[in-house]
Amino acid sequence: METTAFQKIHTKIDQITKATCSLHATGVGNEEMALVNDRLAQVVKIEGDLVTLQVFSGTEGIPTNAEVVFLGHAPQLAVSDELAGRFFNAYGQPIDGGPEVDGKLIEIGGPSVNPVRRKQPSELIATGIAGIDLNNTLVTGQKIPFFADPDQPYNQVMAMVALRAKADKIILGGMGITNDDYLFFKNLFENAGAIDRIISFVNTTENPPVERLLVPDMALSAAEYFAVEKNQNVLVLLTDMTLYADALSIVSNRMDQIPSKDSMPGSLYSDLAKLYEKAVQFPDGGSITIIAVTTLSGGDITHAIPDNTGYITEGQLFLRKETDIGKVIIDPFRSLSRLKQLVIGKKTREDHPQVMNAAIRLYADAANAKTKIENGFDLTDYDKRTMSFAKDYANELLAIDINIEIDTMIDTAWRLFDKYFSPAETGIKAELVEKYGKQIV
Repeated sequence: METTAFQKIHTKIDQITKATCSLHATGVGNEEMALVNDRLAQVVKIEGDLVTLQVFSGTEGIPTNAEVVFLGHAPQLAVSDELAGRFFNAYGQPIDGGPEVDGKLIEIGGPSVNPVRRKQPSELIATGIAGIDLNNTLVTGQKIPFFADPDQPYNQVMAMVALRAKADKIILGGMGITNDDYLFFKNLFENAGAIDRIISFVNTTENPPVERLLVPDMALSAAEYFAVEKNQNVLVLLTDMTLYADALSIVSNRMDQIPSKDSMPGSLYSDLAKLYEKAVQFPDGGSITIIAVTTLSGGDITHAIPDNTGYITEGQLFLRKETDIGKVIIDPFRSLSRLKQLVIGKKTREDHPQVMNAAIRLYADAANAKTKIENGFDLTDYDKRTMSFAKDYANELLAIDINIEIDTMIDTAWRLFDKYFSPAETGIKAELVEKYGKQIV
């Protein structure tokens, strides 16, 4: 970011904290960018003519007579078709060795779409992962988080979704990811030949944590360009929103704001909603769908970050290790897509809803059978069959490494039903059994 001629240079800083500095200045806008001793900073508070700047890389070594130059604009991103296939940092600058993007400069972090310009989501977005497409089907314009423990392979799941999802553009916003994860994403996208439809904004663990606050807005501004200007279906993948919220906490604490629950800022709900509400289905066909990872601290779903997220989003996808098969699965009991009824049986096969419900009910019966064993009760023949079914169901449909079409998922469930149960035990309508079940046998 360069300064231009005739910009006023301030040389008197009134107060310096670990991450902020304050000075008297006029004609400055909220969220405006600035340079403090050539370090990038952003306006985070204005009281009268006292302006507080958040210095992204910290204030260590900045003297009180440092030069401060306000740049006259909020953070910006150059948008054009040239974004496709590129990797950028939190400021929208290339980190892949390629040239700067030649495009229209837009300010990031604008308002979400006016409700009158929204259409009710009604288009299926397929990911190839049966735990999502079969049980928790996603719809274009939806916002949904992955809840996962920090030791689970959520970034690998995000990468798989990126490669498999039927979308025109995939935009990855990586916050606080390791260099290994960055290289994993980069190599995987390049080797899969999918790089031309994927755009990545990355803040690694080596970058200042506060920079993470820019990443989602960069990703969503790029998404808005392709959804609005190009009428494309865009899938935005954000990982990890817990690290984003931690960065919010760092800023609010350093500004001496009184923390709320779990040391989070009182504005957490609106800060998260501002991002998630960018998910939209436009009447003209473009859409923005958001899938975001929220890591859980010790599996605590009541923590302020997942708690607030659950109020804003339309369901959640839960990752957990299934001990019976030694694989990570998408938990059918704790996962939920609140919009799936808009597409299942309508944009998918008519037997989809009943097959989904039957499979989850039988899986639940297997969980009850396990409880019987733990309590020393004898198992019935039906109990034993549900447990065998549950193992196959987890292995062939719930595991995150399954990559098949939705019709194949439904057919797989029918095959497992036939292997272990009578049609009456599945509870599926006779006409659907006749039409679809008999074909698979």
